[in-house]
Amino acid sequence: MHATMIFDGDCGFCGRSARFAVDRVNVTCAVIEYQRADLAVLGLTTAECAEALRFVAPDGTRFQGAAAVAQALRTAPAPWHALGVVIDAPGVRVLAETVYRFVARHRGTVSGCDAEYSSP
Repeated sequence: MHATMIFDGDCGFCGRSARFAVDRVNVTCAVIEYQRADLAVLGLTTAECAEALRFVAPDGTRFQGAAAVAQALRTAPAPWHALGVVIDAPGVRVLAETVYRFVARHRGTVSGCDAEYSSP
């Protein structure tokens, strides 16, 4: 199994963020819309993926929210890799999750959650 980041393909903000991760951050994990993913193989449900970004490590370990962002960044070259390490640090982790939840709750007002998006 490869490292895989699973995002909401119906969300404009999520799609643009996924595109940025692929095009600019150069993550080396697979980046897939949950609507097109074989969730059973990844050990995930539609409800879980609709709730938050997901990341599945090669060993099958699953992460969500800010922890998923951190893991995806860790697959990228510097300086993004280092940012993933920082986000996952004990003192930063809680703050990162709080910010993630705030953005997730307001993603529709941030940039049109139902905007058309073509997957990376």
